[in-house]
Amino acid sequence: MSTSFAQQSPTGPARIRAERGRHGTKVLIGTDTYPPDVNGAAYFTARLARGLVERGAEVHLLCPSPSGVPHVVVRDGVIEHRLRSMPSLAHESVRLALPPGVRGHLDRLLERLRPDAVHIQNHFLIGRMLARAAHDHDVPVIATNHFMPENLFDHLRVPRPLRPYTARLAWWDLGRVLSRVEHVTTPTPAAARLLLDQGFARPVEPVSCGIDLDRFHPLPARSTVSERRRLRGRFGLADRTTMLFVGRLDEEKNADELIRSLAHAPDVQLALAGQGSHRGRLEELAEAERVADRVVFLGFVAHEDLPDVYRCADVFTIAGTAELQSIATLEAMASGLPIVAVNAMALPHLVEEGRNGYLYPPGSPIELAARVDAVVSDEAVRARLGEHSRSMAERHRLEDSLERFEAIYRRAGAIVPAQRGTT
Repeated sequence: MSTSFAQQSPTGPARIRAERGRHGTKVLIGTDTYPPDVNGAAYFTARLARGLVERGAEVHLLCPSPSGVPHVVVRDGVIEHRLRSMPSLAHESVRLALPPGVRGHLDRLLERLRPDAVHIQNHFLIGRMLARAAHDHDVPVIATNHFMPENLFDHLRVPRPLRPYTARLAWWDLGRVLSRVEHVTTPTPAAARLLLDQGFARPVEPVSCGIDLDRFHPLPARSTVSERRRLRGRFGLADRTTMLFVGRLDEEKNADELIRSLAHAPDVQLALAGQGSHRGRLEELAEAERVADRVVFLGFVAHEDLPDVYRCADVFTIAGTAELQSIATLEAMASGLPIVAVNAMALPHLVEEGRNGYLYPPGSPIELAARVDAVVSDEAVRARLGEHSRSMAERHRLEDSLERFEAIYRRAGAIVPAQRGTT
């Protein structure tokens, strides 16, 4: 599914970028969501930017200001250009860049930086404005798609009868923006096929989000039981068999299935790490299902504490049906956890049945509970599945993903204007 590039000598600005090659890559990343925002796309973009810096690249990042006031700041070597923003009416944690004046700012920024490539992470406000400006400045654009229409329905209060029509419009709009870029990536083969199934006519390359295997790793075998007990106490968890979910508590994550499954798994507790608009409803559901004493809402977990949260658990469970990869699942696998995941979208790419975990049918809490029992009822089985999870995670090394993106930037920089995609 990878894109092919014609091998021609670069001219004009492309020649300047090529001659700069030995001094390291200069890339401008554009995104509508970035930490302190809490979501998978924001976290991936942060890891990408910081990882590229560690590999010697000069990385500039364009994103909304969390305070609303425009400014430039350097964090972890990444030069953040924060745009004037306003609160989003759709979601309390999302801010929107204000378009007035942005185009002139982008023109000046691109003229001053002359980046080797622009890499957009969204097709919303910043992504589309930056792609258009880069096109006019003869700077190649790479786009990574993290978008699924299902991620917007609840936040935008789209009535269920209108969701199929809204989804078609959203896919059309995404395709229109992506048709003007040099190279399109998305995290998994399933996500690439989805774009093609929605009518996108250009090749799409799967490039994993990647995982930091040094940061996320299993507990040492000799101290597993005692250390897990200590960590559970630290996070306010009882010392009992624990299934874990890490992610937003929003509609499309279907965390209600995890709670309902506890009625069929009486010896198991559920830890939910994350926050979101559905937390109140989930708390009410736990009470209604009479399992509230076995559901622990950990809330937001700080970046430095997240690896230890995974080490508290016996099994990682995920019910979201709109996952293009699931960084949290990769983190759990790297931490040596067996996986029980819904059989939907890209999650089957992360589960080898009976080897590192199990899949269950969407909307089936009873089947979910049965799969969890198959994992945790025998410690030897649980350990074997966890070991294979870790070995699978090793196929998604962050360094490999960073290396591939650098290669994409270099190849895209060799494209002359006549070869650019058009609408």
